[in-house]
Amino acid sequence: MAEIRQSRSTFRLFRAFGIDVSLHWTWLLLAIYVWQFRPSLYQAKGWAAAEYLALFVIVLLHEFGHALACRSVGGKADQILLWPFGGVAFVSPPQRPGALLWSIAAGPLVNIVLVPVTLLLAELVRPDAGDVHMFVTTLFYVNIALLVFNLLPIYPLDGGQMLRALLWFAVGQGRSLMVAAMIGLVGAGGVLVLALYVGSVWLVMLAVLGAMQSWNGYQQARFLLEHSLAPVPGVVRCPACGAAASSICVCSCGCRYDSRVQGDVCPDCGRGEETAVCPHCGQQSPISAWHSPPGFPVMPTHPPRPPVGPYVPPSAEGFDR
Repeated sequence: MAEIRQSRSTFRLFRAFGIDVSLHWTWLLLAIYVWQFRPSLYQAKGWAAAEYLALFVIVLLHEFGHALACRSVGGKADQILLWPFGGVAFVSPPQRPGALLWSIAAGPLVNIVLVPVTLLLAELVRPDAGDVHMFVTTLFYVNIALLVFNLLPIYPLDGGQMLRALLWFAVGQGRSLMVAAMIGLVGAGGVLVLALYVGSVWLVMLAVLGAMQSWNGYQQARFLLEHSLAPVPGVVRCPACGAAASSICVCSCGCRYDSRVQGDVCPDCGRGEETAVCPHCGQQSPISAWHSPPGFPVMPTHPPRPPVGPYVPPSAEGFDR
């Protein structure tokens, strides 16, 4: 799971349910722009700021839906980041399609629950209430827009990750991620064309971010497929599922390498507390937890060689709004 590194670019707002909520400094810049320069539908400027804050409250509730659902199935979720494009819940559910599906679907479910709530508010406030009526009505439409946007079947949006989880049941982890990532690349290309047509810098940035996330997913899928189609039986066995597998190590610095060739010390940073990824169940376990079957030698240690490239393990990091 990718973790939020507390630095000058982010600062923690609060902690709730064991989850740290952080804010990126660029969020404040966008908030100032929205309040001062964006055309407002309100007579009083303060309502524009209230609308922006309410938007991120909805986004935050959405991300808590992801995080709490992930933890309910035994996954890890302890950080949420708010930034100009919305929110990101850093979640790592168990490597099972059902766990992934629930962890992702819980976010849009929060928006579905908010639909009757925001609609009731819009109905209760009379049109002659001016800014108050405009505020509650806008919240209703904003929540609907976020729900529809997130359900688009384009990776890495929630809809794309839910599609991936559903495909996982039928074609496996690697192929499902490959299909979802390729759809995401096509979708990002379509959004980019639309952005250039309408002249929206905001949509251009969304398309670029989506393309980067989809390309990363494509690379992860290739890694999973390569090692699941060509396992090395009789070398090591996964402590999670017991299946024979290759001994690909993944270092916390991002380097991946074969410990049968390069030893159990990372050739890039020199650290030795590495993990191996099981191509069958997708779980990562420390090297010390893996074991050779009876009659087979333990993985040998050899002089380190140059790394074969960075690898980021698959996760269900929400990419919302």
